[in-house]
Amino acid sequence: MKKVSLSLLIIAAIGFTACKNQTEKTSETSQATEQVNEIDTAATTFGVRGNCGMCKKTIEKAANSVDGVISANWSIDLKKIEVAYNNLKTNEMKIHNAIASSGYDTEKVIGNVDAYKSLAQCCQYDHEMEMSLDMPSESKEGLHHQ
Repeated sequence: MKKVSLSLLIIAAIGFTACKNQTEKTSETSQATEQVNEIDTAATTFGVRGNCGMCKKTIEKAANSVDGVISANWSIDLKKIEVAYNNLKTNEMKIHNAIASSGYDTEKVIGNVDAYKSLAQCCQYDHEMEMSLDMPSESKEGLHHQ
């Protein structure tokens, strides 16, 4: 009986030691992956013309369709988008082009005319509209559709 108990105790000790080593290796791998991800991640903010909640969905969908984009958030009131992306897979101009191809003007690329014409009436923005505002325009406040 003593031999069996001693054997079980030794097996349990070896098992706990092996689990601890595996946890340490997993933790080291996770930390290394996080460091690589931080290095590869870039963020940008730029102006995009649009009017309403439907515009927001379309603009964000276009940005998120670019391989490497992690997140995109367009502000209806400020007329600008914040995008996080993997800079090894894409760049800012690809994001501008994707949004423009959906019919929306960005600071660097004019929206595709045919795509613009196919937008819902509420989404057909003024091409002279200011973008990338620091504060919402008071005259336009409350006029956008959600």
